[in-house]
Amino acid sequence: MDNKYINLEWRPELERPILIAGFTGWNDAADAASVAVDTVLNSWGARRFGAFDGEEFFDFQTTRPQIKLVDGVTRKVEWPENLLWATEPSVEAAGGRGGILLTGPEPNFRWRSFSAAVVELAKELKVEMVVTMGALLADVPHSRPVSVAANSQDSALVESLGLSASRYEGPTGITGVLHRICAEGGLPSVSFWASVPHYLPAVPSAPAALALLDKLSALLGTSVNTSDLERTAQTYQEQVSVAVSQDSDLSSYVQMLEDRFDSQTTQGARDLPTGDDLAQELEGFLREQRREEE
Repeated sequence: MDNKYINLEWRPELERPILIAGFTGWNDAADAASVAVDTVLNSWGARRFGAFDGEEFFDFQTTRPQIKLVDGVTRKVEWPENLLWATEPSVEAAGGRGGILLTGPEPNFRWRSFSAAVVELAKELKVEMVVTMGALLADVPHSRPVSVAANSQDSALVESLGLSASRYEGPTGITGVLHRICAEGGLPSVSFWASVPHYLPAVPSAPAALALLDKLSALLGTSVNTSDLERTAQTYQEQVSVAVSQDSDLSSYVQMLEDRFDSQTTQGARDLPTGDDLAQELEGFLREQRREEE
């Protein structure tokens, strides 16, 4: 393939893979999305196969390169870049299809060009669906289950999988632009957004990352090794609960959030089903898409 923005080291050969993307920065409250994607990457043993040209997409005064010491002596510059990873064909991942992963910081420049390059690459690699991970700060308590919204700009996906058509209006990040470009290019895409407590913006949220991975596993009918993340989530809950209990004002505020959370009804809310039923629905949708393309 000839894509001027992407440098490929080798070409994955996968059967109907799923592309999973997560970006650090604005789309990644409490690091939940990036931790989730990194967990998938490690669980599936994905290997790097390419990278976007950072010179085209980053303002290095905003997203600065890092100086690293190699062997305690040599100084090395690590430039911000968006990396591409792929599972091995023999690895059971993404419901047997294989996975392509896109990681790195949210680009500073040329979001439309970046997203168009992602879609072009996805089509070259015969990707059947794009899934993005995101997290936002919200008025939610840390002591309750993490809410994850799943939506799509693809009307067929919304109907087939019982997703929500996003009604959000306001500022967006690279994931919003990417989904719009996917829709324009006829590439099915799903967006997951976890809500994390706004009073803990700087604390990496393992529970939110776990919640995102639960939704991903249900959608794809596959599994991700989350044993380490589960232990981290338990520690997170314990440490945050202790810290909150030591601040009377914060404790009262969290109690108010808990009461509101418990009293809210789910009437009219649409959420993803779980387990085998959802995986079968997705497979049926993708099978129908392939028939239409033949």
